[in-house]
Amino acid sequence: MSAHLIPDPAVTPCGDPLAPGWLALSAAMTEEAPFVADRDDLVVTIAPGAGHGSPACFLPPHAAIEVDGAHFGALDPGTADPADPADRARYAAVWGLFTHECAHARHTRWSPPPEAPAGAVAAALLLEESRIEAAQLRRRPDDRHWLRASARKLILDDLPTDPGMTARGAADTAGLLLARHDAGILEDTEVRHLCTVITGVLGADTLATLRGIWRQAHTVADDDAAAMIELGRRWCATVGLDPDETPADTGEPGHAESPSDSTSPDGTAGRAEAAMLAGTATLAEAVRATVDNIDRHAATEPAPGSDTRPRRPADPAADDARRAAEDVFDSTGAGPGRSGHSRTGRTALAGRRAPTPGERRAARRLARALTTAGVTDRHTTRTTSPLPPGRLRMRGALAADAQRAAGQIPTAEPFTRTHRRLAPAPPLRVGIACDVSGSMRRFARATASAAWIMAHATRHTLTPAESATVIFGDHVRPITRPGTAPGHVTEFDCDD
Repeated sequence: MSAHLIPDPAVTPCGDPLAPGWLALSAAMTEEAPFVADRDDLVVTIAPGAGHGSPACFLPPHAAIEVDGAHFGALDPGTADPADPADRARYAAVWGLFTHECAHARHTRWSPPPEAPAGAVAAALLLEESRIEAAQLRRRPDDRHWLRASARKLILDDLPTDPGMTARGAADTAGLLLARHDAGILEDTEVRHLCTVITGVLGADTLATLRGIWRQAHTVADDDAAAMIELGRRWCATVGLDPDETPADTGEPGHAESPSDSTSPDGTAGRAEAAMLAGTATLAEAVRATVDNIDRHAATEPAPGSDTRPRRPADPAADDARRAAEDVFDSTGAGPGRSGHSRTGRTALAGRRAPTPGERRAARRLARALTTAGVTDRHTTRTTSPLPPGRLRMRGALAADAQRAAGQIPTAEPFTRTHRRLAPAPPLRVGIACDVSGSMRRFARATASAAWIMAHATRHTLTPAESATVIFGDHVRPITRPGTAPGHVTEFDCDD
């Protein structure tokens, strides 16, 4: 099983210098970690080779999360924006690995005691994988999508080798896949065939006992090491492993233990099981078919944060406006002479000139002003909890003591936490329309100058912004177009 959780203080976080793209992405994911892990002390590193041999890992002594950037594929890390929920769908598996490690950071608050038997510890860590994901879903149900998207990398990497048809291989597979079904991650249809194969190897009674163990693990408190080690002992006893020895990897892929070795002396039960398994895929093949099925289903599910709202009915007025905009802001290169709704008249342009130094300064000042205006206040939310972290309210603590003294289950939540988040800045759209009748002649130069200044300010501000300017008379002519910063000031006549 891969080391997602590395409690050894001697193992240090990745210290290699990161390329600028990976460094920026690591910083951006560090900014998101407090929301996913409910901890504000985590440092995230994502880069090729990180993870200490695993797809991702959590180092509790250093409050560090590492994700192997190799799973980012061919995507440019410099283009990723983890703060945008819709952008995470491009690298869903990587975000799922990050979410899994955040679940470790939040919910794995226990460490194996030094005297704990090695086999029981290994089994407890196996149970911990589905336990933390179940706990994560109770806090953040939307994280289910990302955990499903990363199931292939998490599960196949966690299996010691291709699982053979052995009791230990089947138990490990059940603890990684079937336990995630009971945790609410996987669907029944995705694990049904695999459950049949595992039942054929372990037997229905043994599988039912293991299911009872992992379901109990899902209810264990985050810091209850004794309970997890005890469940690990029970797991070893059920599978037939020595809890004092670290179990070796499973045997050759597809190799089946002889059922007659553990059934009746005459091998009748063994022959019956062999007949039942005839024509059935090996356990390794069943695992791969299952994760392939999960991948297909996860790829078709809408990601949290994506726009799944039903589209509004067609609006004839909006359609007319869109067609008019396409006509005016001609993007085919035909130029303004062929744009607009022609009737009669000139609505003529008067040529172009270079912008003055004053106009350039005005554009820079306006861009800075728009950036400042786009900074929104933080929204503050306060929540209460029966357990730390948080600020202790004595009134709540006394209420909880009074409830316990009265023999009641405490319902008071004496700890308060304050969450502060920046509200997204709304996009800015600026439209300037100037008529070109004779009365506007004295304002034409100022309007042309303002159009150029606004186009450059909205193009270079950090606030999402666009602007466009048109003149209208007997025709409609574009002066500046959306999303462009013209190199020259376009002037116009006012004689319509």
